[in-house]
This record gives sequence, structure tokens and C-alpha cells, in this order.
Amino acid sequence: MTFGDIYLVEIPASGGHEQQGVRPAIVVQTAENIEKVPTVLIVPFTTQIKAANFPFTFVAEPDSTNNLTSTSIALVFQLRAIDKKRMKSKIGSLNSSDMQILKQNLENILKV
Repeated sequence: MTFGDIYLVEIPASGGHEQQGVRPAIVVQTAENIEKVPTVLIVPFTTQIKAANFPFTFVAEPDSTNNLTSTSIALVFQLRAIDKKRMKSKIGSLNSSDMQILKQNLENILKV
């Protein structure tokens, strides 16, 4: 499990506007000892194209690297930690151009 991997994950319902259900998500955790931590940081995807109007999002088109089945919007502003038990299976990884866009979005949203 490395930065930029795309997994199918199960996100529990929270009663708010957050994504939920089984969906692709990007692993954004880079901790050296990720195996020793029970959670992982992810960015969920949605296929709701109108979500691209929100800040801190980007469009990922399906390709042979990410193995997405449809055009998807990465919701970087919904960065969250989930239990590793909710990680179902790896389906692919981001291509290099989407990886750069993800990094830029993370830098912008996490300015401290």
C-alpha cells in the first residue's frame, strides 16, 4: 500500500455530506511504518461530475494504470483516515500526471 495506489474501500455512513459506501479511493499516506498503523489516509472518488466544481478536486479519466471504470472526481477536500479493514482490493494507481495534480491539491489544502 503506497501513495497513489487506488483501492476499493468501504466508507461508513456518517450522516453528513461525506462520501460513503464502496468506492475507489486514493491512498495518500506515506508513513514509513504504514504496516504498524491501523488506519490509512485516503481521498475518495465520486462519479458525480458536478463535484469537479468544488475546490481541491480533480478529474481522473479511466486508463490502464488506474483501472477506473468511469470518469471520476477525486475529492481531495474529503481527505480522511479509515480503518485498514475497510480496504477491499487494489485496483490500480494514479498515472504520473494525476499524481502531480493530487500532490498540488494536497499542498494547497494542507497549507499550515
